[in-house]
Amino acid sequence: MTRPDLPAAVLFDFDGTILETEGPSYRSWQELFDEHGLELTLDAWSVTVGALNLVDPVAMLEEALGREVDGDGLRRRRMRRKLELVAEEALRPGVEQLIADARRHGLRLGIVTSASGDWVRRHLTRLHLDEAWDLIVAADGDPERAKPAPVVYLEALELLEIAADDAIAIEDSPNGVRAAKAAGIPCVAVPNPITRRLDLSEADVVLDTLDGAGVADLAAAAGTIQRT
Repeated sequence: MTRPDLPAAVLFDFDGTILETEGPSYRSWQELFDEHGLELTLDAWSVTVGALNLVDPVAMLEEALGREVDGDGLRRRRMRRKLELVAEEALRPGVEQLIADARRHGLRLGIVTSASGDWVRRHLTRLHLDEAWDLIVAADGDPERAKPAPVVYLEALELLEIAADDAIAIEDSPNGVRAAKAAGIPCVAVPNPITRRLDLSEADVVLDTLDGAGVADLAAAAGTIQRT
């Protein structure tokens, strides 16, 4: 039986939380802006983190240049470069140990993401984590499902047949935190180098790292209510 001081499920965001993809995403666009003698600032980029289609970098580039560019060609080049950079990334510190701790206590594990399921599964296979999960709920390119809307979190709760306060969410961005909290789920924010400068105050707790943290530590830090 699950301990009363632990949640029934731990729901991870993927990009920037399990795998540091936010830096490669930013850097791959930044390099293209550099080619055109322009700067893509973190302030301009940061609103996109954890969501879909909030900013179109090609449109930003065209506005700054005052002319059209080969948007499709730039997007293809950028994606190739992003994939090169992401392929160099390992799991974020503490993630593997936290997954093992959750499994040891018989907890359910899920990934709840604004990205596509194919993107997530491809990297989980590379990282040898593809069999760790009870479910993966993805927005799959649908802006109405993407964070900060709570849709994907609500769907995860329904599939797991648990109440919101029987779960804990782990996020790295304000959009992800808002989605989890809008679904009523206690949320731990663990920012990465891109999101560290953003306002994560809506999370129940903000941690510098997951390294050394167990599920009980996260539940206590987030102030989750013990089940009876």
